[in-house]
Amino acid sequence: MRTKNPDRPGSGKPPSRGGGDRPAAPKTGGAKRFGSGFARPGATRDAEAGTGARSPREATRGPASATRPPPPDRSSGPRPNRAPTPEARAAAASRVPRLGQPRTPNAVPPRNPEAQTNTLRAPVLAARPPIATPPAPRVAHGPPAPRGSVWLHGLHPVAAALANPTRRLKRLLLTEEAESTLLSRLPQPWPLAPERVDRAKLDHLLGRDTVHQGAGLLADLLAPPVLSAVLERPGPVLVLDQVVDPRNIGAVLRSAAAFGAACVITQDRNAPEETGVLAKAASGALEQVPLLRAVNLARTLAALKAAGLWVIGLDSGGAPLRGAPLAERRVALVLGAEGAGLRRLTRETCDEIAGLAMPGLMESLNVSAAATVALYELTRTP
Repeated sequence: MRTKNPDRPGSGKPPSRGGGDRPAAPKTGGAKRFGSGFARPGATRDAEAGTGARSPREATRGPASATRPPPPDRSSGPRPNRAPTPEARAAAASRVPRLGQPRTPNAVPPRNPEAQTNTLRAPVLAARPPIATPPAPRVAHGPPAPRGSVWLHGLHPVAAALANPTRRLKRLLLTEEAESTLLSRLPQPWPLAPERVDRAKLDHLLGRDTVHQGAGLLADLLAPPVLSAVLERPGPVLVLDQVVDPRNIGAVLRSAAAFGAACVITQDRNAPEETGVLAKAASGALEQVPLLRAVNLARTLAALKAAGLWVIGLDSGGAPLRGAPLAERRVALVLGAEGAGLRRLTRETCDEIAGLAMPGLMESLNVSAAATVALYELTRTP
């Protein structure tokens, strides 16, 4: 068996070449090994005990007790290789704040840690106060009317509805002052007996922001007329291309009644229904001028052309509208929506594009004002 040190006695090989014969180190079982794998010469068990000779390097270091401090005593401290005791876990859990609790700099452990368990609990979140939101603005929608009916308010709309034989009436509410005013405009007998109420009740039914003038009438919606029957009436025709404001439509109806227009046509999808606000803006003209709702506006314009009407679209970029050249023709005026104007298909379907002569600084007018000026230009006599 070979040994790592060939110079050891009993290895069966001659001593190594070099500096002559060197006495072999006594064989000891407790010699320390270093990084080279060889035993340090002269380091015996007696030397480690302090009875043998030491090397010069060890002599300069001083006694062994000074160079190697004794290991610390870990018998009283925590042992990382062992699991912590239940008392230690309870004390650590008491020092760490749970989720949702404020962190305190000096957490005091509980007096009885053995009473705590190691079961997991859901985090306790602190209750947040509700965020105060501002109240929504009050909007006067009016009273809820049954399906197919409408609440009309105001002296002019109510008086016109009472005088319209085609309007089906359900309930009439009047204050004492409004009843006397209505009697001066429309003598009795009326088709419906009135109910005497105070103004506070009307405010509750119709809304505080509604200008009802002490009169409210619940009636059915008007039946839509047929286009062929409406064209039998004289006068121009007004067509509204996606006008959505009910006040504008009511004002157009009022101008149409003032200048003798045959009817007003709106789009079925993008136009408001018959409401009390529309009737109030029309000031009774809703009962006098037929209001039609067309499903397809381009087809309706084609039907007007087939009936012999000259379709003119109003736009600020067109030539000024003159009523004298159109005296021998029946005209259908087409007005665009607020801001957007005429749509492309509607513009292409028109026979002519005309504008209003405005020498001032404004380039356009409101749709109801433009309809009024255009109707005046068509109906005036030179």
